[in-house]
Amino acid sequence: MSAFRSEHLLFTPASPDSEAISLIFAFPNTYSVGITSLGYQTVWALLASQPRLAVSRLFTDLQEPLPHQPDLLGFSMSWELDYVNILNLLEQLDVPIRAAERSSAHPLVFGGGPVLTANPEPFAEFFDVILLGDGEDLLNQFITAYQQVRRAERSVQLQALARVPGVYVPSLYEVIYEDREGAIATITPLTDIPPCVEKQTYRGNTLSSSTVVTEKAAWESIYMVEVVRSCPEMCRFCLASYLTLPFRTPSVTDSLIPAIERGLKVTRRIGLLGASVTQHPEFDDLLAYFDRPACDDVRLSIASVRTNTVTEKLAQTLANHDTRSVTIAIESGSERIRELINKKLEQDQIFEATANAKAGGLKGIKFYGMVGLPQETEADVEATIKLLLDLKRQVPGFRLTLGCSTFVPKAHTPFQWFGVDPTAQKRLKLLQKGLRSNGIDFRPESYNWSVIQTLLSRGDRRLSRLLELTRHYGDSVGSYRRAFKELRGQLPPMEFYVFETWPTTQVLPWSHLRGPLPEATLVKHSQPAMVA
Repeated sequence: MSAFRSEHLLFTPASPDSEAISLIFAFPNTYSVGITSLGYQTVWALLASQPRLAVSRLFTDLQEPLPHQPDLLGFSMSWELDYVNILNLLEQLDVPIRAAERSSAHPLVFGGGPVLTANPEPFAEFFDVILLGDGEDLLNQFITAYQQVRRAERSVQLQALARVPGVYVPSLYEVIYEDREGAIATITPLTDIPPCVEKQTYRGNTLSSSTVVTEKAAWESIYMVEVVRSCPEMCRFCLASYLTLPFRTPSVTDSLIPAIERGLKVTRRIGLLGASVTQHPEFDDLLAYFDRPACDDVRLSIASVRTNTVTEKLAQTLANHDTRSVTIAIESGSERIRELINKKLEQDQIFEATANAKAGGLKGIKFYGMVGLPQETEADVEATIKLLLDLKRQVPGFRLTLGCSTFVPKAHTPFQWFGVDPTAQKRLKLLQKGLRSNGIDFRPESYNWSVIQTLLSRGDRRLSRLLELTRHYGDSVGSYRRAFKELRGQLPPMEFYVFETWPTTQVLPWSHLRGPLPEATLVKHSQPAMVA
């Protein structure tokens, strides 16, 4: 409980009324990780501010006093492999891990967050209810609907909740497969509920900011401010852009600066978050705020920025506020690949950003890259090596880092139909050989982790039994292959989910869950990569 005592709250929790709904709000990881999640903080404050709710927090290593028989048990899920901790916490609370095995004696188990909004199907059997989209309005609508059927039978509760926009009740949708090892044939509602559940989008003018600051967070004593939501660039592989459209930018004067000033009352460390922070139309005004003498002692952290916004002025401001490097996503050194994925970035802009970063006083740049993108060849990987070596010659003594992942297809993006390229593993080694031997810090993400991530990002409900097995086997690719072998004949092989490129006519596991753009638009956006 000492971790809770170190918290500086920036909201006032309500005193629950006598008829308050008892709710456990869980993050399926440690307190340090969970309390650093701005999404978890925001939802917790939203729930705990309401007298109609009695909210207790639960982490894998810490918990507040929990109700004996909670009405609701909610999980915020932001990392795929945390499903293991969700199942463990359910067992710890004596709640059956499968929704079908729960009775009125058990809480309704709901979940939300980016993983479940993108594709909840591999985890669908474990949840009674899944909330799709932004929580700002959706959570209140969910709680209000639950309040009205709180005393009803469980089946009546689920029917009522399934009619709330953005509230998905998996058990009320039937999935029929072409055969046990084949693709999905149909997904249909079992009762009079919407055939498609639409992701909910918050369109208000105020975005999230920290509701708690603590030295126990993974980023010690940081106050986080969401500067933008979504990204206007729409790179064709990017979940952070396509799933969260439209691009939203709150007013610097009316929203962001007042939020920052609330944080500065309790800490001098500020984090500016968003997929494309420097593309806020008033970002220069925000920088000017931190350039004042009153902010000289503020430590500033900033999320990944767009390459053509790295000016000498930006670098200077960040350097003056204890930031040593800036992170930009270039994806590939190949202009051909960048054009194919809709990365609007010219080669000379990368050189200019690097020069500006050094001139402004930063010590280095971390680039994000990717291998295994559709149509990529070895020559494209060589182009990435050449780009980094040319940059090193341009800025001697400046630290250059390339973090590199393998392409993972994501639901609701134009590249959702593509499989993982098995040659990506070899291409990571090619980059390593070409860069490390020339003094460039190369940090590859595990290819095997990309395989697991793809399995979960493109999986369907048949994976639930597999996930139950793998949590006991471990989180290696070998463990997943062992589970597939044990379940042979009951679901498709791993290759179907991970490596196959699916036809655009195929019914997808998430075809009944509607994102911001219709599937026909995604097909159109995918066409440049489909052409051989």
